[in-house]
Amino acid sequence: MIPDATSPIPTEVGERPRAILFDAGNTLVFADRLRILELYRAEGVESDEERIFRAELQARAELASRVRDGIVGTEPYLWKAYFQTLFRQSGVPPSAMDAVGRRLVATHAEDHLWTLVEPGTAEALTSLLDAGYRLAVISNADGRMESALERVGLRRYMEFVVDSGVVGVEKPDPRIFLEGLRRLGLPAAEALYVGDLYPVDVVGARGVGMEAVLLDPSGELTWPVPRIPSVLELEAWLSRGGG
Repeated sequence: MIPDATSPIPTEVGERPRAILFDAGNTLVFADRLRILELYRAEGVESDEERIFRAELQARAELASRVRDGIVGTEPYLWKAYFQTLFRQSGVPPSAMDAVGRRLVATHAEDHLWTLVEPGTAEALTSLLDAGYRLAVISNADGRMESALERVGLRRYMEFVVDSGVVGVEKPDPRIFLEGLRRLGLPAAEALYVGDLYPVDVVGARGVGMEAVLLDPSGELTWPVPRIPSVLELEAWLSRGGG
């Protein structure tokens, strides 16, 4: 059971974070671009991995803007807009949009689509563990994120996975972050949150007293928060004192 949002937030300050809490989707695991290409080709649409990658960055930026404007969580209409941008920007014509969308939804329902792991991620997490950090995940997902991380070999690095589909509350609601802190047994000031959506991840984490780092693979985001291109750069950022 998650704590009430009005639970007291500890304020002790440590020299450095003792634990790192990660978002999962588009932070540790990504939609598999090769599988998306297969979905496209099944509907007669040609594209390429690089085009899908660039389209996804744009879709993610638009998603953040929608969340900032008050649309939050895993609502179907929010993610429908995300994928419509992804499809459009990666070359799916309007005539094929619905068919590709139906195929993607069916594929993800049958076999989780977020299975792409950036090369070097396992090594980066191992290095963080070796440096003494405790690692865990807080994710807005559909109840399958723990098994998805297990499938791609990343679950072993995490103490636990808090999945909104399991606990019944979504970021940026403070209760899901408080649940992560409760499981860690740490005050907010001793944990760092890493995610890719400012209005969800950064705002939510800061709302309970945690510091946060935003993933910015394009290098074009302007949100007022420290940014790194990927989790592969996190330990180096920490070693510089977070600068």
